[in-house]
Amino acid sequence: MSTAPVPAQPTEKRSPAAAVQRYGRLWLVPNTLDLGTGHDTPLDQLLPHVVIERAATLGHWVVENAKSARSLLKRVDALVPLAQPLQQVQITELPRPRKDGRADADAQAYDHLLRPALLGHELGLLSEAGLPAVADPGALLVQAAHRHGVMVEPMSGPSSLLMALAASGLNGQSFAFVGYLPVDAGARAARIRELDALSRRSHQTQLAIETPYRNAALRAALIEHLQPSTQLAVASGLTLAGGSCISWPVARWRREAPMLDDRLPAVYVWLG
Repeated sequence: MSTAPVPAQPTEKRSPAAAVQRYGRLWLVPNTLDLGTGHDTPLDQLLPHVVIERAATLGHWVVENAKSARSLLKRVDALVPLAQPLQQVQITELPRPRKDGRADADAQAYDHLLRPALLGHELGLLSEAGLPAVADPGALLVQAAHRHGVMVEPMSGPSSLLMALAASGLNGQSFAFVGYLPVDAGARAARIRELDALSRRSHQTQLAIETPYRNAALRAALIEHLQPSTQLAVASGLTLAGGSCISWPVARWRREAPMLDDRLPAVYVWLG
């Protein structure tokens, strides 16, 4: 006696979201721009409330600086109580970026930092300058998350670069972040002239940053080596009570010397 074959069961198809349900998510948590400035601005005036609420729930963090991360979480706790005592929150610092800019040898280190999410915990990423992973070594952790199928959840908050660009009035349709300029005076001057020519040729806005104690030196170099007609904006202390953005042609910068607090973080924006 023969029997009919049993029909094969259809293969279950899983959505990308279902495939990663066993993992936690990587939350890109915006930071304030007042770190180390001595300004005591209420946190809810600097960050959306939904960001503060999310930060209060997270027990695992990857950050640039553990000390400043704890300071932020203390400010969060004053508004929305942390889900667990600060002493029990796990905070791990990002590796120092490689000087040669390569990331391949660091992949294993970033995979290790992602481990809490791989074990099912929600994981926060915190930058020192606003939005994580923008001009920030945390981008390598985001790459690791995508590599392992961990969902990445960006949150709205301040980005010093984009706020400076918006406030400058310069070309926001084409722009480039060039990071830190050389410290050596000769190399810095050559780089400024190179970027000025590129900006003029391609009508592309250039953005650079510097550590506060070198603000005066960089501003003086930009004023000296950019063309007189180049538009230069200095956005200083954005979101702070004494913050400002001054956007003038270099020729005017050479004639006038506005008083700027060089202890505040600044972004330099120019367009040839």
